[in-house]
Amino acid sequence: NRSHFGNFSIFLMLVLVGIFMGMPLYYNIIQAFKPVEERFIFPPRFYVVNPTWGNFSQLFQLVSDLTVPFSRYLFNSIFVSLVSTTVSVIIGAMAAYPFAKKKFFGRDFLWKLIMLTLLFSGGVTALPAYIIKAKLGLIDTYWVLILPHMASTLHMFLMRQFMLQIPDVLLDAAKIDGAGDMRIFYHVVLPNIKPAWMTVMVLTFMAIWNTGSAGVIWSEPLKLLPTALSQITVAAISRTGVAAASSVLLMVPPIVSFVVTQSKMLQTMAHSGIKD
Repeated sequence: NRSHFGNFSIFLMLVLVGIFMGMPLYYNIIQAFKPVEERFIFPPRFYVVNPTWGNFSQLFQLVSDLTVPFSRYLFNSIFVSLVSTTVSVIIGAMAAYPFAKKKFFGRDFLWKLIMLTLLFSGGVTALPAYIIKAKLGLIDTYWVLILPHMASTLHMFLMRQFMLQIPDVLLDAAKIDGAGDMRIFYHVVLPNIKPAWMTVMVLTFMAIWNTGSAGVIWSEPLKLLPTALSQITVAAISRTGVAAASSVLLMVPPIVSFVVTQSKMLQTMAHSGIKD
């Protein structure tokens, strides 16, 4: 029973917050269309006087001159992203299922222990993770990019919270019909948590697509697209526009994937806040 003024105030606040959050994205896009003489004006302008496609054409020219074909970098990013995303969804769902629908000794303790890992940022675990990768011989291979994304605590949490909303009587009915755990998981649980695993797919894809391979990949044919583009755009100040153009191109796949699945992601986030 909020008043119209209250609704308008909330809407206005959300619009202002949305504009504030979208400003970096907007500024990066207009930087990609600015000529050199407009790029270093102070204070910075949030508009373009003489828009140009020169930054994009220069980017394509630089890409065509690479010793390794551009298609190779693109293939590396697509291959690593798709494999990691697929495996992450399967492993995350299979790991979340027993914590959501099974009872075993130490379940709650193990789950709390797993949740503790959410407190550690990537910077804290970067050195131990690198040592482990080096000891396993994963450095300079596709596996060093794929394996770390196969299991994620956040993904387990999102899917477990969604699985908790599935009625136990539905699983019991499947057991009465003679279905085993694997059949229940693939034919009953997974279809009912579609928003959750679609969210995990988008989050994993965005994380991998935007992550470079510097520090763990040394062979040029194995490097990912963000790393290759960063190498050719940091050579000089005149290439800052090219860097902005490359950033715009890299933003397209994650933005498209989010727009397509945003309703499912919002549904997953809403369910993740529901208590057991």
